[in-house]
Amino acid sequence: MRIAIVEDIATEREQLRDRLNGQLARLALEAEILAFGSGTTFLLAAGEERFDLVFLDIYLEQENGVDTARELRRFDPDCILVFLTTSADHALDGFRVRAFHYLVKPCADGELAALFDEIIKRFPVPDRYIEVNTAGGPVRLRFREILYAEHYRHQIYIYGTDGQKTVTRQTFREFTAGLTDKRFFLCSRGVLVNLEYAEDFDGMDFILKSGQRIPVSRDLAKTARQTFCDFLFETTKICTPPRTPEKDLRNDNRGLLP
Repeated sequence: MRIAIVEDIATEREQLRDRLNGQLARLALEAEILAFGSGTTFLLAAGEERFDLVFLDIYLEQENGVDTARELRRFDPDCILVFLTTSADHALDGFRVRAFHYLVKPCADGELAALFDEIIKRFPVPDRYIEVNTAGGPVRLRFREILYAEHYRHQIYIYGTDGQKTVTRQTFREFTAGLTDKRFFLCSRGVLVNLEYAEDFDGMDFILKSGQRIPVSRDLAKTARQTFCDFLFETTKICTPPRTPEKDLRNDNRGLLP
């Protein structure tokens, strides 16, 4: 995600950058934030590479933020636009350039958080990350980089999609608390799998696309099957019965994949 701040007062630019970074950290999201002191410099940058979200001050020195917004809309009709202002006098102008919101300065932290939560819903689900402490220092792992993880002797072994292994010392509960995402499934008290990389579930194991098998505890097998099927539906895949040995079909004919 690319975010622009267009504000002619340097202190207010930096304050807003810090507050946006706080919101990104709260949601465990990553974004590139670029700040501009004028509408002219912003438009030049936006013309080279588009921004997803722009915080634009209406009262710029020797410029009008609404005019900047009009120019932006000439070549970028989709960027989410938030006006920064000391009043809402330009509400009609904002409507004409399809402004998403007016942020009246100074705004409270709760108002900014609520606005940011609403904005994030407008984007495709952005990838999140988890930061873990290792012997070599803190390591940030994007959710999509995690294949599976297991707890063994007070340490978490995190296996990445790149074949690398990251080891951190913490409880499994502490580790999974940061992985609040529907792509992750707890296979047992000490094993977690990323369903993005699961090819099938045979009633006992998740079979990864790499061929690895991740066992599921017997009492979670039914939940695993339903969760996996729901996940496949949500990612626009087709949920159809798997090739299951005849003896298994007598017990359960609700398989997932061919």
